[in-house]
Amino acid sequence: MQPSVPSPAPSSEPSPVPSAEATSAAPAASSPAAVAPRFDERLTAPRSWWVIAGLLGLSGGLVMYPLGAVPTLAGVIVAAVLAGAAVSSYGSARVRVVAGSLVAGDARIPVSALGAAEALDEEEARAWRSHKADPRAFMLMRSYVPRAVRVEITDPTDPTPYAYLSSREPEALVAALDSARAEA
Repeated sequence: MQPSVPSPAPSSEPSPVPSAEATSAAPAASSPAAVAPRFDERLTAPRSWWVIAGLLGLSGGLVMYPLGAVPTLAGVIVAAVLAGAAVSSYGSARVRVVAGSLVAGDARIPVSALGAAEALDEEEARAWRSHKADPRAFMLMRSYVPRAVRVEITDPTDPTPYAYLSSREPEALVAALDSARAEA
């Protein structure tokens, strides 16, 4: 923990020369490239899953129907909210390339630890999800997203051989990773 340093008393006149802290912080804060991600994708659940969540809400009401109108309404609301929360949670996974890192779900991997990235078509993605899969690999996969990206992990201290990431735009993700790696 750093000791606190008292700040100078505020004056009524503006300072003609900005402080060194203000000068160094201003470009980083105002630069959109420093903050904006190169790639940002949310792996949202398909509409059909939301329909199923609504039907689960109705089934919750049917279960409570023999108990009366108020419990039926409560059953519909509770079941629909729980099913909707489950669908929303599963569909909230994000894949981003930002600030020199690949962020996939809860994992954050610096681009310096990444090797070649390969966009996979539907057939290759299915193969890497099944018979070609390595149990040590990091996989952020969603069954409703047919294509993916496979990224080698080159960090010698990490036993993970590669990251498999579902993506609706695998070519854009590979391009973002390549440009971030070239910049690093």
